[in-house]
Amino acid sequence: MRVAVIPARGGSKRVPRKNVRVFAGKPMIAWAIKAAADSGVFDHILVSTDDVEIRDVAVAAGAEAPFLRPAELSDDHTGTRKVIQHAISEAERAFGLVEAVCCIYATAAFVEPDDLRQGLQRLTADGRQFAFSATAYAYPIQRALRRAAGGGVEMCQPEHRLTRTQDLEEVFHDAGQFYWGRRDAFLSEEPMFGPQAAPVMIPNWRVHDIDNEDDWKRAEMMFSALGKGAAA
Repeated sequence: MRVAVIPARGGSKRVPRKNVRVFAGKPMIAWAIKAAADSGVFDHILVSTDDVEIRDVAVAAGAEAPFLRPAELSDDHTGTRKVIQHAISEAERAFGLVEAVCCIYATAAFVEPDDLRQGLQRLTADGRQFAFSATAYAYPIQRALRRAAGGGVEMCQPEHRLTRTQDLEEVFHDAGQFYWGRRDAFLSEEPMFGPQAAPVMIPNWRVHDIDNEDDWKRAEMMFSALGKGAAA
């Protein structure tokens, strides 16, 4: 059994209620639920929340909510891994043994169904323990600068001062959209990012970290520019 788990607690502070705030014509969480449903790879799409309003919005959008997350897993310091472990336990109590889980963040409005299908393919065909969304840095980090003593600047890697950008290794970072994992890998303490993890590359124009009102507006404008939205 393959299960999507969408963590969505009610205590967002930087953008209050952002999980259910209307984004491009739908509650934000509804876009993640739609992508999961359209991917066609999940037996159950679950929302893990401590909030009754979020639960009701998610269920109306097509998710299931057979449990509410306990308060001790809903504060600012609870890691996603513990939330997923709790969701696996509750899912198995309700539905039976889980084989693989995909954690999809509630604010991942830009995630595409094919991204999720690719993640499952990387997990299974490649024999990995985890597969996650990733994107390349927009500029080579080997040419990064930092402040130096006295108010000047210095290169973090001065050995690359004269290296052509096209000769530098491409590096990437976690895109913060979704994380596939085998059941036992999520339940263990195996690190997410390691030799047993595979990246699913996402173009950086589809990667948006929404932490404040400017982020929200920029993301909505890009969403509209891509021809997305409830009215599209």
